[in-house]
Amino acid sequence: MRNLLVEGVEQIAVLRANALGDFLLALPALEAVKRAYPAARLTLLAREWHARFLCGRPGPVDDVVALPPIRGVSAPSDALSDQGAGADAAHGRLYDALRGRFDLALQMHGGGRNSNPFLRRLGARVTAGLRAPDAAPLDRWVPYVPYQHETLRYLEVARLVGAHGGCSLEPRVAVTRADWAELSRAVGSLPRGVVAVHPGANDARRRWPPERFAAVADRLGRPVVVTGTEPEREVVERVVGAMRGPAVPVVGELSIGGLAALYAACDLLIANDTGPRHLAAATGTPTVGVFLCVNLVNAGPLSRSHHRPLISWTTACPVCGADGTDPYGEPCGHRVSWVGDVTVDEAVEQARDLLGWR
Repeated sequence: MRNLLVEGVEQIAVLRANALGDFLLALPALEAVKRAYPAARLTLLAREWHARFLCGRPGPVDDVVALPPIRGVSAPSDALSDQGAGADAAHGRLYDALRGRFDLALQMHGGGRNSNPFLRRLGARVTAGLRAPDAAPLDRWVPYVPYQHETLRYLEVARLVGAHGGCSLEPRVAVTRADWAELSRAVGSLPRGVVAVHPGANDARRRWPPERFAAVADRLGRPVVVTGTEPEREVVERVVGAMRGPAVPVVGELSIGGLAALYAACDLLIANDTGPRHLAAATGTPTVGVFLCVNLVNAGPLSRSHHRPLISWTTACPVCGADGTDPYGEPCGHRVSWVGDVTVDEAVEQARDLLGWR
């Protein structure tokens, strides 16, 4: 195999500026790059939450540059908030600060329509990453195709610069003393054998009915915590209210690090396909996750010893029949669950099987 390592690399930039699950899925690739260039400094170009979460945390990222809102990069492609004289000035300062700083710049941020031009403006000696048909080329690139597991996709990017793995396919996150201290302050001590439930999800199609989470938790007969962000408070309360047994709601009280500690203290997490499911898995906690079949392809767990995906085979909107398999199609707008064909019995069976290992 041709040696693709880049000589004389001291500074590496990696663009990955999106949500929690997206970042965690790219961690094995970041670890591979760091292993291939152990003396280089790896800077993640990301968001403010990445900087807070990764500060002082062991791992492949040495530092984070929190990007201002840039449409299609650190803000949605249809965002308007990155326009105007103030935004232009902020972008100019950013490019001035970063231009010429990096020897190697990697795009692990999607197809590249917006992110590849951004990366090229940094002036790195070598650029590498993904390229959809409508994206500008980089020095080294692999095709972006919609249906490919995200972890494997970004490991391909790492291989473009000579990073050939040697790391786990499943992401791993270190839980720090600060995380444990935050959990203790906010929640106190958790009982032995506790099971966590996370019933929220940004995408309504991925949300399993709250009453089913409650039914599964009751049938397991374990102490239960129900987690959620502040916008998910209502669904957390619905789960707690539907349970026959007691449950502790934890809503908006913890940082991502504190939430990692909470999940690490649990014997199991039952969740929708969300960032918190990826976070729990990254701490080593077994998970039962409810997945749409099309999402399982890109973001499902790659192993089954500790993670059990429950698969909904729904591929069309239950209300209007709109096709859900076209990655470039416009969503129909009906905010309804598409995963209702997953049963409580399925979830209980897989949860009990995993808890038998604990």
